[in-house]
Amino acid sequence: MDDSKIVGVIGGMGPEATVDLMERVIRATPARDDADHVRMIVDNNPRVPSRIRALINGSGESPVPCLRDMARKLETYGADFLVVPCNTAHVYFDEIASSVSIPVLHMIRLTVACVTAGVPGMRSAGLLASDAVLKTALYEPAFREVGVDLLYPGSGAQEGVMAAIRAIKAGRKGPSERAALRSAGLDLVEKGVNALVVACTELSMIADALDDLGRVFDAAQVLAEAVVDSAMGRITLPPAFGSGQR
Repeated sequence: MDDSKIVGVIGGMGPEATVDLMERVIRATPARDDADHVRMIVDNNPRVPSRIRALINGSGESPVPCLRDMARKLETYGADFLVVPCNTAHVYFDEIASSVSIPVLHMIRLTVACVTAGVPGMRSAGLLASDAVLKTALYEPAFREVGVDLLYPGSGAQEGVMAAIRAIKAGRKGPSERAALRSAGLDLVEKGVNALVVACTELSMIADALDDLGRVFDAAQVLAEAVVDSAMGRITLPPAFGSGQR
């Protein structure tokens, strides 16, 4: 009897990044046949209100009602646990998790645990992410708990990162986008970081631009591997947020 778990994906932020996560899950699964793969129920919803406009501009519609509705529907459809393949959306993690009675994997905590286990004794990490992730200090608490300083690219390099993110959302993943990411990575390496952390699912799609810059950890890959491990029972799912009261 198949006792594997079903993952529900709160996606669409952006749509191609959601497909990229699905492909990563497929590649990470030790399958010999179709039936060996992880069952995924995916809501690839590009109508989720902009996280950037809500968090940076302060004038955009909150994405919380939409994200909570997606979570509830995925639970109703039969998902055993949920994931959100968008770093920025984890600003709203508690609101999402409290809307359902099933576990939700936390990409930021999983990534920080992977980075610190992969580089024992590390003192600093460089974050490659959107302005919203930087502004909300989304990764700082988890890194601070383990005594790791978090550094950001300089302003010029960060502007290039944001331009690359916008271009990738528009379907462009060419040399200029890779060059912008690499420039930001080099900026951080020159600052002496022990590892680079790719913390934007758009940037994950061009993370090979960083391949020769030392230890690189990709939040999208960490999440994909956690999905496989959770679905196959290799690791225990975290407890649900609470009562799941709506």
